[in-house]
Amino acid sequence: MSKYKICVYAISKNEEKFVSRWVESMKEADDIYVLDTGSNDHTREELKKRGVHVTKKIIKPWRFDVARNESLKMIPKDVDICVCTDLDEVFVKGWRKKLEELWDEKTTRLAYNYNWSLDEKNQPKVNFYIEKIHSRQNYQWTHPVHEVLTYTGNNKENKKTTDLITLNHYPDSKKSRSNYLPLLELSVKEKPLDDRNVHYLGREYMYYGKYQEAIDTLIRHLSLETATWKDERCASMRFIGRCYRFLGRYRESEMWYKLAIKEAPYLRDSYMEMAILKYLERDFKLVEHYILLALDIDYHPKTYINESFSFDATPYDLLSIASYYLNKKEEALYYVDLALKYNPGDKRLLDNKKKILGMN
Repeated sequence: MSKYKICVYAISKNEEKFVSRWVESMKEADDIYVLDTGSNDHTREELKKRGVHVTKKIIKPWRFDVARNESLKMIPKDVDICVCTDLDEVFVKGWRKKLEELWDEKTTRLAYNYNWSLDEKNQPKVNFYIEKIHSRQNYQWTHPVHEVLTYTGNNKENKKTTDLITLNHYPDSKKSRSNYLPLLELSVKEKPLDDRNVHYLGREYMYYGKYQEAIDTLIRHLSLETATWKDERCASMRFIGRCYRFLGRYRESEMWYKLAIKEAPYLRDSYMEMAILKYLERDFKLVEHYILLALDIDYHPKTYINESFSFDATPYDLLSIASYYLNKKEEALYYVDLALKYNPGDKRLLDNKKKILGMN
């Protein structure tokens, strides 16, 4: 007999192709509830066919936090544990049993393993903890986008963290995220001193190629009194450096990368970004220098600030190229072989290997 009543809840819109896989993954729960926000495909019908409780509601103006809160309202008050997921996510089987073993009467929220990005072999590229399993009472979603589950209780929140539960993310690359930028701008307008949202907005400007807006916003993030998490501060500095690199202003880019390294010398990412800059400048001695510094760091933090290029084939690829131009044939061959272990069929790497083998 189950110790707790557990329900999954989600929001959906035009996600018919994910329904079967998602329900199969979530059916370990006692019930599944979905708020559909206006699908014009067969999402609702396919969910209902599989026994999911579905309600349709159009959210205008659109906000993720409002939609999440409306979906949470669907869950009965007597439920013990709520599990919020999206339809493009899949739990590793057996998650419910592990959840019941971990949860106790004092627990209010659980952080668990989230693979935000996976490679073609289903191995994690970007991995961190996510905290969307929670008790039924005393929680609400806040922020228009990159919404956060916020504790509203009077007593102390009691969190637990585990690696025994894993949720994998398989996003639809064709799905538009064009509403993220205006929603982030709204979020910062509503709470201008929220350091997390200011960081996200600066990053989004960078993704959109609005480099000066990104630089200004990320500098503002660094000026906020609450912006004290070194990993995130380091990321803001890296992104500023990256924006200057994209603008071709390499001197300023290098300055910000140096600041990023100083802010969080235990993270690989700043050394990697500096190495990429030096590669563009054709300074292969410094490419080698910074890549070797990066490879000296084994620490791989489980946070959303993870650059996949810091832990994939990229360090060995760059180091092989640098070694080639520094006339170090043995090192160049050694590192290109390491890069090929990550990407065995990569034509460019294979061509590089042939070129190295042809060295005098």
